[in-house]
Amino acid sequence: MQMRFGSKYQHLACDEGCNCTNLEGLATALSRREFFGAVALPIAASAAFGINSALAQDADDGAGRISSELASKADELAKADTDRLVTIFKDIHQNPELGFMEERTAAIVAKELSALGFEVQTGIGKTGVVGILRNGSGPTVMYRADMDANAVEEATGLPYASKVRVRRDDGSEAPVGHMCGHDAHVTWMLGMAKAMVALKEDWAGTMVLIGQPAEEPILGAKAMVDAGLYTTYAVPKPDFFIGIHTAPGPVGVVLSSGGPKMAGCDQLDILFKGVGAHGSLPQMSKDPVLMASLAMVEFQAIVSRTITPGETAVLTVGSIQAGSDNNVIPSTALLKANLRWYSPQVREQMLAGIKAISEGIARTYGMPEDQLPVITMKGGSTPLVNQDELAERMATTLKATIGEKNVVTELPPATGSEDVHLLLGPHTDVPFNYLIVGVADPAVYAAAVKEGKMWPYSAHNPNFVVDLRAIPFGTRVATISMLDLLQKT
Repeated sequence: MQMRFGSKYQHLACDEGCNCTNLEGLATALSRREFFGAVALPIAASAAFGINSALAQDADDGAGRISSELASKADELAKADTDRLVTIFKDIHQNPELGFMEERTAAIVAKELSALGFEVQTGIGKTGVVGILRNGSGPTVMYRADMDANAVEEATGLPYASKVRVRRDDGSEAPVGHMCGHDAHVTWMLGMAKAMVALKEDWAGTMVLIGQPAEEPILGAKAMVDAGLYTTYAVPKPDFFIGIHTAPGPVGVVLSSGGPKMAGCDQLDILFKGVGAHGSLPQMSKDPVLMASLAMVEFQAIVSRTITPGETAVLTVGSIQAGSDNNVIPSTALLKANLRWYSPQVREQMLAGIKAISEGIARTYGMPEDQLPVITMKGGSTPLVNQDELAERMATTLKATIGEKNVVTELPPATGSEDVHLLLGPHTDVPFNYLIVGVADPAVYAAAVKEGKMWPYSAHNPNFVVDLRAIPFGTRVATISMLDLLQKT
């Protein structure tokens, strides 16, 4: 998942010596509607989570939906499991796998959940995993962790950095790295699963844990549903569904915000056909490289000149693939494009514009009607919308356990996309909430803010780092969230 966030800012819990921005700087950041970019948060490390007790100072015992005693149990279990979880995290990080290739990661998920007593089914949508644990009468809560990595070469220099390269289906070689935090997502789910088993006397209901493949190409959730998640594999309809994702904000901060949060997305290929020729005789060709290049430039006018200002619309060409030699004009050229939108009408405008521009250019350069560009729709998702009531409920519980000032509840819609909500398939009425958890070293984050940066690094960047102190913290957030939704009545 790649995101650009906007947000109002909350002043987060600080130590003495905090390098918070002044009021003028804060106002400037607010006007830019950045996320995690208004306040420096240098929080002293603690032995357990790398965050100081200020994160809990604002907690109001009894104000949340689970008892302070139960929250403390979850806290202690996460702390006690830290070494094991960090080992799992590093192992997954060093052995990343691209979408629908997550065989090793899926095997880890299946093994760990089976050992805890979950009913486990594998191979759903190729590499998807489902673990079900029934614990008496109560609600059914579904939780997802995506498992795939990015085709990005890691440059963090960490001792456990990925050096993996793979051969893709098209024959090309690609580096692979967990530069979006999905390794943390899997680890948090496994840590939460172990904690919930240890706390079985304190909750009731059914947990459905999903290891999802291929979130990055926006294909995995639909693949699992299409493979029969609710029919062939008889997964029960959930009463609640939650997902959690990393963000390069400071460890100790969580976002739980209702309403539209992530844009709809389409990924499509546009194949231009032409006539190849020697590079010295361009007049003998119908050059698809030129056609594709002109189309890429003209696509930018679709958003700037046909979409109503104020509507969310992003059209990005991420790849042009054509030819291999300096002196050969190839016969085809391929554009790989990506769309982001909230309004279905905007989506249709962009798709219609792409088709009209591509075909118009091909006709201009003499291509016959049966040789016009071929548009192939690939992965896609509708906008992600958090249910207001569930987001507020989870925020209330988290505020009572990690501190009110460390739970952000106002987050405008972003242009990033996800397919997590598509796992609900036909059950679109199920309350859903998607949490964001900070994973950056607070000191590194604070230094970046002091330099005027929004954050120290972004997702899908070669230098994306999950601070190891985020491993027990994310486990704690996941466990508290599940306890809230599965509490005994």
